[in-house]
Amino acid sequence: MVKIFIAASILIVWSVNVEAQSNQLQYYIDIALQNSPLLKDYQNQVVLNKYDSLLLRAGFKPQVSGSSVNTYAPVIKGWGYDAAITNGGAGFASLISVNKLIQNKKNTDAQFNNINLQSQSISNAASISQQDLKRTIISQYITAEGSLQQLNVNKEISDLLIKEETILKKLTQSSVYKQADYLTFLITLQQQDLLVKQLSIQYKNDLNTLKYYCGITDTSTVTLQSPNISVNPLPGISKSVFFKQFEIDSLKFTNNKKLVDINYRPKVNLYADAGYNSSLTYRAYKNFGTSFGFSLIMPIYDGKQKQLQYSKIDVTEKTRASYQTFFTSQYQQQITQLTRQLTATEDLIIDINNQLKYIQALIDVNVKLFGSGEMKITDYILTLNNFINAKNLITQNKISRLQIINQLNYWTK
Repeated sequence: MVKIFIAASILIVWSVNVEAQSNQLQYYIDIALQNSPLLKDYQNQVVLNKYDSLLLRAGFKPQVSGSSVNTYAPVIKGWGYDAAITNGGAGFASLISVNKLIQNKKNTDAQFNNINLQSQSISNAASISQQDLKRTIISQYITAEGSLQQLNVNKEISDLLIKEETILKKLTQSSVYKQADYLTFLITLQQQDLLVKQLSIQYKNDLNTLKYYCGITDTSTVTLQSPNISVNPLPGISKSVFFKQFEIDSLKFTNNKKLVDINYRPKVNLYADAGYNSSLTYRAYKNFGTSFGFSLIMPIYDGKQKQLQYSKIDVTEKTRASYQTFFTSQYQQQITQLTRQLTATEDLIIDINNQLKYIQALIDVNVKLFGSGEMKITDYILTLNNFINAKNLITQNKISRLQIINQLNYWTK
C-alpha cells in the first residue's frame, strides 16, 4: 500500500512538472529544435563532409592492390592460338602493385579547404534554419498566448455582466427598469458568452498549431505563460549569420580558382609492383621479380578552357556581390522599419492605457448609478462596449509588440 502511495505521489509530481514545463515558451523551442528533421539533415551533412575529408586524405596515401592473371591456350593437333601471341600457350601472373600520386601542398590545401568551406556553409545554413524555426515557434506561441489573453479578458467581462444581470433582474422585477431594458442587457450578455466560446475554440486551435509546428502529438489543453521577450542587442551586420554566407561564398569562389589551377599543373604518379610473372616456358621458377617507374602528365593546350572557367567563376562572384549589396540595404531598412514600428506600438499602448483609466472610472460611476436605477441601460451597454473594445485593443497591441520584437530578434544572430 505504501509503495502504491509513493508511486502515485511520484506520478503526480511528475505530471505537475511536465505541466509546468509545457506551458513555457522555451519548452516548445527546445522540442521543435530537437524534432526538426531539417536540422538533423544539416548535422548529418557535416558528418558526411568529415568522411569526405578522411576519404580525400586516404586517397593521398599509397594505394596497394593485388592482381592475378592466369591463362592457358592449348594447341591440339596444330589447332590453337599462335604461340607467338600466347607465349607458348600458358601464362601466369600474380602481382602486388603500389601507386602513389605526388601531391603539391597547394593542391592538397585547396581540396581540403573546399571541404572545409562546404562544412562552414552547411553549419551556417543550419544556424539560419534554426533562427527560422525559432521565429516560427515564438510567433505561434505569441499568437496562442494572445488568444488566451483575449479569452481571459472577455471571461472577466462576462463575469462582470453576470453579476450585473443578477442586480438588473431584481431591479426589473421591482419595476425600476423595464422588461425591454432587461432583454437588451440579456442579449449583450449572450453575445459576450458566444464571444468567449469562440475565443476558447480559437485558443485551442492556436495551441494545437503550436504543437504541430513542434512535432508534439499530444493535443491536451494547457495554459500558456506570458512570454518574457525583450529586444536583444543587434550584432554588426558583418557578424550576422545571414551575412556570413556571402563571405563563405566569396571564399568558395577564390578556392574554386585554385581547384581549376590544380587540373593544369603537372601530375606525377609513382608506381611499383612485385610478384610472379611467367609464361611457364623457360625457367619458370626464376620468374619472380619487380618493376617500378613513374608517369608524368603535362597539360599543354586545351582550347583556353582554363580562362573560360575563370570567367564563369567571375560572373558568379558578381552575382554574389549583387545579392550582398541588396541584402545589406534590405537589412538596414528592415531593422529601421521594425524599430519605428515597435516605438509606435509602445506609444499606442500607453495611449490606450490612459483611455482605459477614464473608461474604468466611468464604469465605476455607472455601476453605482446602475444599482440605484438612475442609469440608462443603453448608456451602460455603450460604456461596456467601449471598455471591451479598449481591453481587446490593448491586448492586440501587446501581441503586436511581442511579434515585432520577435522579428527584430530574428536578426540578432
